[in-house]
Order: sequence, then C-alpha cells, then structure tokens
Amino acid sequence: MMYAHSARALLSRFLIFALMLSLLPLGAVAQPPSTDSAWYQAMQWRLVGPHRGGRVTAVAGHVDQPFTYYMGATGGGVWKTTDGGQSWNNISDGFFTTTTIGAIAVAPSNAEVIYVGTGESPIRGVTTSHGDGVYKSTDGGETWSHVGLRATRQISKIKIHPHNPDIVYVGAQGNPWAGSEARGVYRSTNGGETWERVLYVNPTTGVSLLDIDVNQPDTLYAALWDHQREPWTVRSGGPGSGLWKSTDGGDSWQELTQGLPALMGNTGVTVSPADSNRLYAMIEAAEGGIFRSDDAGTSWQRVNDDAGIRDRGWYYTHIFADPQNADAFYVLAASMVRSTDGGETLQAVQTPHGDNHDLWINPAHPDWMVQGNDGGANVSFNGGQTWSSQFNQPTAQFYRVITDNVWPYRLYGGQQDNSSVRIPSRAMDGGVGRNDWRAVGGGESAHFGFDRDNPTLVYGTSLLGTLTEYNTATGEARRIDSWPYFAGFRPGRELHYRYNWNAPVVVSQHDTDVIYHGAQYVLKSVDRGHSWTAISPDLTRNETAKLGTTGGPIMIEGAGGEHYATLMYIAESPHDANVIWTGSDDGLVHLTRDGGKNWTNVTPRRMPEGQVNAIEVSPHQP
Repeated sequence: MMYAHSARALLSRFLIFALMLSLLPLGAVAQPPSTDSAWYQAMQWRLVGPHRGGRVTAVAGHVDQPFTYYMGATGGGVWKTTDGGQSWNNISDGFFTTTTIGAIAVAPSNAEVIYVGTGESPIRGVTTSHGDGVYKSTDGGETWSHVGLRATRQISKIKIHPHNPDIVYVGAQGNPWAGSEARGVYRSTNGGETWERVLYVNPTTGVSLLDIDVNQPDTLYAALWDHQREPWTVRSGGPGSGLWKSTDGGDSWQELTQGLPALMGNTGVTVSPADSNRLYAMIEAAEGGIFRSDDAGTSWQRVNDDAGIRDRGWYYTHIFADPQNADAFYVLAASMVRSTDGGETLQAVQTPHGDNHDLWINPAHPDWMVQGNDGGANVSFNGGQTWSSQFNQPTAQFYRVITDNVWPYRLYGGQQDNSSVRIPSRAMDGGVGRNDWRAVGGGESAHFGFDRDNPTLVYGTSLLGTLTEYNTATGEARRIDSWPYFAGFRPGRELHYRYNWNAPVVVSQHDTDVIYHGAQYVLKSVDRGHSWTAISPDLTRNETAKLGTTGGPIMIEGAGGEHYATLMYIAESPHDANVIWTGSDDGLVHLTRDGGKNWTNVTPRRMPEGQVNAIEVSPHQP
C-alpha cells in the first residue's frame, strides 16, 4: 500500500510538471533551478583503494623505538608505523606540497627530529613530479616545516650527525632532465635554517648516495653521478661520476680513484660502523660490481661482478653495511642479496616484492630492519626471513583510470610494477576490501578499453605492445598482440611497430567489436583482435636520431621498451565513429573525419614538442 501511494504521488507530480511545460510560451525553454555552490563544500575525496603498496625509495627507523619506522612513497608522501608494519598512517598530508619522497632520516640522538628530502631518486622516464626541497619535524612527524633547498628537485640521501641533530647533510641529485647548478652535497649546522653547498662537480652531476662514519662523524663519503634523462633515452655515466671523501665535516673533499673504474655511472657507497676502514661500493661500470676498501677508501679492489645485481644500474645500485659485522652487507637491485664474507659470495634474501631501493638496519639489532621496493615498505625482525605485509598501504600509482557505467560503477587501471586492477566505487557491506578487487588483464602500464555498459570483455595494454582480452565472466584471458615478437632491448628504428610504455587502446562505443591500438600508427581490429590493420600513416615526428638504442654509455636500458615517437592517446568521438583524434609522445595531434582514410595534422600552432597525454572530446559539441 505504501508503494502504491508513493507511485500515485510521483505520477501526480509528473502530470503537474508536464502541464506547466505545456503552458510555456512557444519557443520558451525551461531553465534549470539555480544551485547553491555551498552545497558542494562538504564533499570530500573518498579512498576506494586498493590497499596495496606502491613504489617506495626511502625508509628509516630509530634504534630506541624498535616498532617505529617511516617510509616515503614516490607518489604518496610520508607514512609512519608504530607497530612494526602492521599498520601505516600518513603523516605528511596537509604539510607537504609534493608527494614524491626521495630520502628520510631520523636523528640518531633525538628520534623526534626527522628530515625528509623530496623528489624520488630513480630517474624513470615515467616518473612522478619533482620535489620541492627539504621538510623537517621536531615532534616525531606530528607537524612539519619546510626548511629550504627547493631548487634541488631530486634528493637521494640525507645524513644526520650521530650526536647533533642540527648538523645535517643533503645529497642533491638534481633535475634529471636538464643541467642544473642546484646539485651536490649541502650542509646545515643550524637545523636547516641555512644551507651551504660543500661539494659540487658540474651541472649534470648529482649525488646518488651519501654516508657518514658514525665512529668519526667528520668523515663523509659521497657518490657522484653524471647522468641525464631525455624523453627517448637515459644517459647514466660520465666524467663527473666518482667517489669523494671528506674528513673535516664537508669543508674539503678528495676524490677517491685508486682501483676504481675510469668511467663510472650510478654508484652506491657505505662505510661499516663496525670498522671505519672497511668500505663497500656498488658501481655501475663496464668493469663494475661490488668494490671493497680496507683502508678507508684510499684503495679499492673489485670483489664481486655478479651480473644479476648490476642490471639497470641507473635504477638500482644500492649497498648497505651491516652495523656490527664488517664482513657483512646487503645489495638491493631487482632482488636483494647479502654477503657475510666481505663480498666473495652472495646469498639471496627474499622480499615481498622486487625492484628494491632502500634499507635501514637497526644499529643495535641488525636483524631488525625496514626495506623499500616497488611494492611498498616492509619490516623484518629476523634478518629478512619474514616481512610485514604490503597490503596495508594505499600508495599504489596508476598511469590511467577509466570507469564503466554499471552500478556501482567500477574503476580500472594498471598499478605501477604490479597487476591491473578493477575496483568498485563502493561496496555493499562496508569499506572496499581485498575481496572486492581483481586483476583484469593488461599489465602495470595499462590503458583499458571496453563496452562501458556491458564490460564483460576488457582489453588492456602492457609493456612492449602487449595487449590482452580478459573475460570477466569466465576469468579467461588471451593475447591479441598486433605483432608477435619481443621488442625489448632493440632500437626503435628496427621495430615494425613502436609502442609507448603506456600504449593506448580504445574500444569503439559505436561498435564494440572494433578495437583501436596505438603504435606509431593507429591499428584497427574489427574482429576483437584476431587481425589488425594500420589505418594511418606514422603520426609521430619519426626523428631517426631519437629512435636508437635506449641507454648508455655503460648499459642499455630495454627492460620496459621505453620507445619514443609513439602514440600516447587515441580518442574516438562519441558523436561520429569516423572521427578519431590521436596524440603522440613527441608533440603531435592528428584528426581523421573519415575513419582513417585521411589524416590532418591539427597540432596547436604554438604548442612546443612534448607529451600529448590525453585528449577529451566534448560530449556536447562535436
């Protein structure tokens, strides 16, 4: 009865509204009611997850607080745990104006004093935003203040004097994209009120690692890295790279060369707290690997050249001394390894995720540690035999997000260095939990395409031109790549199709059997990926000089196939299936109005060469 009454009332209101419309003068248009914008002021962003960690390149802890650790996410700010990694809480929101973290240091003499350097140090082509200097807390992370060095952009390491929290050293890696004077080692003796640069080599050489001898705090070691990123390649190595030492707190420095390679790239260095004469260095070089010094850096010898830990030198090259055993240290790369015999042999240490970047070891209890990798941060109390979970950190990074039209609607994206994710905008029984989301094909860098009203078949891209069709009803997946070969480690000019790391895919909303995939051409399939046809010429600048081997002068970078002169985006008009727009990573915009028979360069006249990251067609004006 209540339902019938409500239905009659609703019908009555509709008839009255229809009558009012019929009485309007001919040509009059009913105006929508005015809306008070104050109604929307209470709206807030709502986190739906997933609670699965993203890339972490900075961690820290304190010897007197064994369950308290810090992590810096490359896109999520600073987080703190006080229960050994069982839960993490963000402590930088509302204080920091950037979310990409490169370094964290807790003062050994006062755990309330924390310094954070912004700007992640791995110089990825698909990186997050640059940093804006150094932040400091004097109350264990409750509040923060900015203390300078805004121009440094990327900070790789911070070291604090073991007995005086006002003496702090910052390793500024600098802008990866261009030469900059804001690089080198900076020192403050008044808690960050003022800074002086105490070591500088040249505009393309920054600090990749910095360490302090806790037994002789005026002794410092700095690893300098000559490097530069371009959109089409990465240069890791040059004449500015090398190891430097100071014995007077940074006032003067001496370059260390005896026994080291002539041409060096990225370098890590660590001094043993158990023996100030024992140093280890992880060096990217043609004759690189692990080097050891037994005379405080005066001379060096290579003790291990294992290829597994030398891979992708620009992304890894991290080494950390055991605080109580001079013969023990850890190397972090794609995997994590440990040596207990001065580097002669290496043993694997299993971590929850690969691509390992940072490690902090408790000086009094070397089995207690926190470690950061591309899947988050994790804590161990048994030397890495077991670790805390990474499924309690909502710091995942997504290259793209797309939604469907079901209710409640779902969000789709590829999580950096992880799987794809389809996650609901809300759950029916409380918060969105682990059982509510799943992988749906594609990979970490996925674009997604599907019928938005019936998203049973999901098309997702991944690295090197990989494309999958995933059936969400059955869980079946199949590869529908447009060209069946492995494109890694090959120069772009040799490839039949060049694909961006974040290559686009679009399912036509006019005919959902039609799929578009972006290489340097627009590729079209009318049979769900069983066959493909190029329907465009090369829609990039196609500059030969930028289509060579990625990387150098020491190592080739080809793991992800970061090719240039590729399409970044494809947009189909919702009004006309024949109208398609494209954007390239080298700054061109093209348009076809006849389904690909003819294309017009419509790049905005004053737009400089750069990445066309997205194109949105008005839903109202074709």
